[in-house]
Amino acid sequence: MLKRITKKCCFSLIASATAILGQSEVSTVKANQVVNLYSYRQPFLIKPFLDEFSKETGIKVNVVFAKKGMLQRLKAEGVNSPADAVLTVDISRLDALREAKLLQPIKSIVLERNIPSQYRHPDGLWFGLTIRARVIYAHKTRIKPGEVVSYEDLAKPHLKGRICSRSGKHAYNLSLLASIIADKGEKAATKWVLGVKNNLARRPQGNDRAQVKAIKEGVCDVSLGNTYYMGKMATNEKKPEQKIWAKSVKIVFPGQKDRGTHVNISGAAVTRHSKNKENTIKFLEFLSKKFAQKMYADQNFEYPVGTDVEWHPLVASWGRFKADEINLNEISKYRGVAAKIMDRVDFDG
Repeated sequence: MLKRITKKCCFSLIASATAILGQSEVSTVKANQVVNLYSYRQPFLIKPFLDEFSKETGIKVNVVFAKKGMLQRLKAEGVNSPADAVLTVDISRLDALREAKLLQPIKSIVLERNIPSQYRHPDGLWFGLTIRARVIYAHKTRIKPGEVVSYEDLAKPHLKGRICSRSGKHAYNLSLLASIIADKGEKAATKWVLGVKNNLARRPQGNDRAQVKAIKEGVCDVSLGNTYYMGKMATNEKKPEQKIWAKSVKIVFPGQKDRGTHVNISGAAVTRHSKNKENTIKFLEFLSKKFAQKMYADQNFEYPVGTDVEWHPLVASWGRFKADEINLNEISKYRGVAAKIMDRVDFDG
């Protein structure tokens, strides 16, 4: 049964890749002219900087959209995988690929120069490209200035019945909790989670945007959310009601008096069985440079990892902040412990 499932998975992926890359390209493009990319973001969103890369280098980038199941696909394909690189989000997903031994280390002076050390794996297994901060969304009037300035405040009695949250087991919240474990230890982190749970206005549900909607509707006063959701809501022409949600809250960057705000990344890595390693390194280096950095960050209202890259005007309007400088590889070590804590306290119950 396992063999049949694996073969079916591989056949499905190869069929998908062939349909997207084109059968003739798969069979005739020379190895030194191509990079095959599995991307969390849809091809049309990243096409502008892929075209620029091809223009500069003569290397074509073929894209397979893989928002879900990227890990399972690479496992099933094994040594026969056509993928040279992965483009995905959240340190937990990158670390899961690392744990499964699906990535290979690379050495690049360009990447080391352009990407701060806390946003890349110490051995070159993955590299951050953009940053998103895990902030507090606070109602503009019901939360007074200075009332909520830290993650620790979310566990204090004055917020009883005033917090909304998505599932505690979601990758974004697990990464935040893992950062607290890394900073303060498991015991303190467990106490914090219990405090936040006791302050919830309702059972965890929905995504980050759903929490802001709940704040607008008076269900709660504060929530946790990634910064880019503010940009997506504030500019949403298809669902203009989200603009109203966004206007009801302000962004609070926690931890400005101590370790800083927890941040996460979107990132890229070279696959273990890449057939075009040199070209793929060139591609990652291109993504770390100004042109691609700005375009990639602006596209999703994120922060570029490059310190000399201008922020999108809307992103800049939220204000400058101090980010936690711990290496994200350290945080990834505690994601399993974070998941166990969420289970122990029955955060979603």
